[in-house]
Amino acid sequence: RFSAAKDPRAMLASRLAARFVARTGSFAALNRVIPAIASPPAFRMQQFASMSGSAVEPVTIKTPAGPMPGTEAYAHDPYNGRDAIKDGGRLPPGDPSRRAFTYFMLGGAKFVYASVARLTVLKLVHFMNASADVLALASIEVPVDGIPSGGCIVVKWRGKPVFIKKRSDEELKDVLEADWKAMRDPQSDRARRIQEELLVVLGVCTHLGCVPISNAGNYKGGWFCPCHGSHYDASGRIRQGPAPLNLEVPPYDFMDGGSKIKIG
Repeated sequence: RFSAAKDPRAMLASRLAARFVARTGSFAALNRVIPAIASPPAFRMQQFASMSGSAVEPVTIKTPAGPMPGTEAYAHDPYNGRDAIKDGGRLPPGDPSRRAFTYFMLGGAKFVYASVARLTVLKLVHFMNASADVLALASIEVPVDGIPSGGCIVVKWRGKPVFIKKRSDEELKDVLEADWKAMRDPQSDRARRIQEELLVVLGVCTHLGCVPISNAGNYKGGWFCPCHGSHYDASGRIRQGPAPLNLEVPPYDFMDGGSKIKIG
């Protein structure tokens, strides 16, 4: 009866019926199966429900957009569809409930920045400070009570020679009688010493940095630089030669009643 039908479902039903009869050898059960095969899905569901003797619940397919047609259930999706939460559940900027967290983060960041800046400044200051060996040579103490009149000793201070001269009366007379205002680097003897008889100057020529020779040159008790012929008097003032300035006077002071001097 189905062989002449052009409906694909009818042709499928015909083939299945032939196989069913070949296996069971019964046409009675075939009358109940054929309508279920050849009918729409809803009718087939009712036919199979009556054959099993119990109601068959339709399968509900849930989707985020809602239920399938004919059903009432749907899948709950908080990110899509009608159940989607606004902004994914994130609070909007400036929400009052977030102020505590915002203040905590800003305060913590500022504290970290301030700590880093403080550490950087401390490291820089420590780097610029003099090392221990330099500080140890920053000042020296020299006994001067054993220097004879007219004599000169040389000590080393910060890598430079220092002349400590005890001037005689004749040398002092020559120094005090000189017209210091007419000199190349005008400076009085009083401005260059603490005690009248004791003079302390750096032993470095102000021309090219040579070390002058003590008690030499054209002036009594003065210094002579053999490199380019600069002459200094007993006060360390330039009198002849190419040197532009007087010998430098380092910072010093007397100690122990004048028996020692501290340079630096």
